[in-house]
Amino acid sequence: MDLVEKAAQRLAQLKKAGVDVPEVEAASAAPATAESDPIPTPERLAQAVERMQSSAAGVASPPPATASKTVARAFHAKAAPEVGSRSKTVQIDLEALAAAGFVTPEAQRSQVADEFRVIKRPIIRNAREKTDARIERPNLVMVTSAMPREGKSFVAFNLAMSIALEVDSTVLLVDADVANPNLLQMVHLPPSPGLLDLLTGTDTKLSDVLLRTNIEKLSLLPSGKPHRRATEMLASESMAQLLEEMASRYQDRILIFDSPPLLATTEARVLASHMGQIVMVVESDRTTQAMLKQALETIESCPVVMMVLNKAARSEVGSYYGYGYSASEPAS
Repeated sequence: MDLVEKAAQRLAQLKKAGVDVPEVEAASAAPATAESDPIPTPERLAQAVERMQSSAAGVASPPPATASKTVARAFHAKAAPEVGSRSKTVQIDLEALAAAGFVTPEAQRSQVADEFRVIKRPIIRNAREKTDARIERPNLVMVTSAMPREGKSFVAFNLAMSIALEVDSTVLLVDADVANPNLLQMVHLPPSPGLLDLLTGTDTKLSDVLLRTNIEKLSLLPSGKPHRRATEMLASESMAQLLEEMASRYQDRILIFDSPPLLATTEARVLASHMGQIVMVVESDRTTQAMLKQALETIESCPVVMMVLNKAARSEVGSYYGYGYSASEPAS
């Protein structure tokens, strides 16, 4: 029953109870005719009801504007269309990325593009086919390393871009290295709200902070506004709930997380426990066997862990699709 019907019903009840009911003028937009009764506006019905209830209780009537405000607002709000938020769209400079050695749509036959074709294939297969019952969230993929500056952000972005170039794959790249965010700077975009805003702001929605890009199937989620306890946020219950929501809501999308190094923060290990797949970046001639073994021990609960050799000499890669998992980052 809408507000008009409720107000009319209340009028009838008050009349029946012997209350003197004032006449309600018709709305100016719907004048009375011989064939139809006047149609009162919600405002006028509200005023009449308020006056009658006040008379019945022996108190003075409030001003008409005050009496009708709540009912009128509710009536008009009921018919108001709901406006949904849209994600912001940003433009990535693809020429600059290609010049820096990244995978781009225009450079799909480059050596680095060929290398990431090899790297992405098992990841996509695991995410789509879900053949391994041990993998609870196969579409959540964490890219990490043992120590900082081994090239994990380079690998994370190229992996996301390579998957986005698939015919039937969409990708969300998340900058989860909240203590040392690098994603927006790497693609020459200004600071923007993101992951930390989702974890700290009760009114912030995922769609409010997602960045759509000029790559049709690639979206970005920046790290967000700096927070004094940014790293601890990764191990919070809010983060666990967010990951669960993202994994279930975007089941047809692969989510790549550029995450903190495993030996630099203990929170990265908690984050890893929620992932379905982990890509461990190993820097050639720098990451020691002891460091790698220690890092792998912290993520042994994850059923799928793949390793990528980064910054390898070109002679180790091969001339066509590479050998094994290898990604060569240009020297900086």
